[in-house]
Amino acid sequence: MKNLVTELQWRGLVHDIMPGTEDQLLKESTTAYIGFDPTSDSLHIGSLVPIILLVHLKRFGHRPVALVGGATGMIGDPSGKSDERNLLDEATLNKNVEGIKGILSRFLDFNSTEANAPVLVNNYDWMKEFSFIGFVRDVGKRITVNYMMSKDSVKKRLNGEAGNGMSFTEFTYQLIQGYDFYHLHKTLGVKLQMGGSDQWGNITTGTELVRRMNDEGNKEAFAMTCPLITKADGSKFGKSEGGNVWLTADKTSPYKFYQFWLKVKDEDAEKYIKIFTFLTEPEIEAIIEEHKQAPHLWALQRRLAAEVTKFVHGEEALEDAIKKSEFVFSKYTKEDLATLDEAFFTDIFGEFFTAEVSAADLENTQGAIEQLAELTGIFPSRGESRKALAANAVAINREKINADYKLSDKDLLLGKYILVQHGKNKYYVITVK
Repeated sequence: MKNLVTELQWRGLVHDIMPGTEDQLLKESTTAYIGFDPTSDSLHIGSLVPIILLVHLKRFGHRPVALVGGATGMIGDPSGKSDERNLLDEATLNKNVEGIKGILSRFLDFNSTEANAPVLVNNYDWMKEFSFIGFVRDVGKRITVNYMMSKDSVKKRLNGEAGNGMSFTEFTYQLIQGYDFYHLHKTLGVKLQMGGSDQWGNITTGTELVRRMNDEGNKEAFAMTCPLITKADGSKFGKSEGGNVWLTADKTSPYKFYQFWLKVKDEDAEKYIKIFTFLTEPEIEAIIEEHKQAPHLWALQRRLAAEVTKFVHGEEALEDAIKKSEFVFSKYTKEDLATLDEAFFTDIFGEFFTAEVSAADLENTQGAIEQLAELTGIFPSRGESRKALAANAVAINREKINADYKLSDKDLLLGKYILVQHGKNKYYVITVK
């Protein structure tokens, strides 16, 4: 077997690893799993790391198992959380489970007939018939309360370092996740669980259950975690100005997804291209060197954005994202704007939608000073509006205007939009009804 651990280490994807894990992965094709809790019907880019880990497993000859937590999702994982999650109703939970299954199926072929074909499971399937008495009798007695309380996710909540204590429901989470490992070990031969570093406590509870519940037979169980991804300044990774960056186009369009990666800082891009792409070490070193020679060309960010967008959304979506990005950074004119279709326009300028006004209100106002301040709220006052217009700092559909200008239906793009620009980087979209 090729050395998966070495590969993950140079990519910065190993945080904690249980002794013997590397030897196990070198010895034979190993079945390993990662869990995904259905807190939403989609996954955001923070979930790309465990997905990529599963793909690496497959590429290195191991068998990846993706677990969707239909049962654990009913409780909510306390790891890294200061407050208890709201419990989801059954209809929402089922919708989320199906959504996540669909996303995972884009990256892993669960219909493959290969020896190490990926497997998709839902822990609700084996937990739904488990009675409370049966669970505490067969599983609960195997792990002491002292052991459970030693976990960081529990200690922080109980000591008041985060949140207002912990409910019994959350306290049992690590037992349920631990039982998943035991069940998959018994039914699918899973020997390794992987996840984020905040999952180390839950994962090691699973290895303990495998050893303590297997009175006879194989007791081998291993654990490995990856770091939680952060930005160079230590802030949380995975959010843009508009919120979470999702893996589904209905929540985050491929263009906005592409733009997220294009805008990362150099230091982050050097780290992310190792984590989020499958480019080889020599390829990445060459791209980093190319970027250092001409940083203004953004070669590193462009390659990172292209590789990740293609992986998540496909070649066609990548081409569309590049086309839209090239338009945004071109010296486009009012005439160019007039050639766009609505989907193209709203995808590019959707985050700048500012105000909705009626055609009558637009007609009944005196001019741009009043329209931009009182009618649309783009400027906080008439004085600010007048000052910006006097400084020749306002453009309508890419053409500069002065204080005498009045917005009207002749300014409508696609029959209902007006693009306002203040200075170089501030955009606003007025929708006229």
